[in-house]
Amino acid sequence: MPDVLTREGIRVDRRAADRWDAVRQCGAVLAELGATDDGYALTMLERERSLSTYIGEGVAIPHGTDASRVLVRRTTIAVLQFPLGVDWSGHTVHSCVAIAARGNEHLALLSALALLLMEPGDAARLRSSADPDEIHRLLGSVSGDLAP
Repeated sequence: MPDVLTREGIRVDRRAADRWDAVRQCGAVLAELGATDDGYALTMLERERSLSTYIGEGVAIPHGTDASRVLVRRTTIAVLQFPLGVDWSGHTVHSCVAIAARGNEHLALLSALALLLMEPGDAARLRSSADPDEIHRLLGSVSGDLAP
């Protein structure tokens, strides 16, 4: 399986008016990368309305609904960093790890991300690094977790 995170999928120094704007930006990047069909970004907003994707450590994981998997062309993640922070229902998010996953691949992605965030130093680097190459190295293991 090709890498689920490419350097082109990492965007630093972003600004968002609110969490809804941040989720829209995440959906736009996934579409730009060719990972999703039209309508996937709307399902990401639907997911966010039903259940917050904030997971702690200044990170949110916007993703679509279960039904939206038919709109995913290939499993991909994108990382959008918001240095000024985005209010996420009382929490401040600095990094969004947007997920577009086929089948049940999202479970492996979520597990790998949870393990990464359990390491305070790694979580801090994900929130604060302005270097896309460092972020790519940091999250590189996520792709390996999906290898056959």
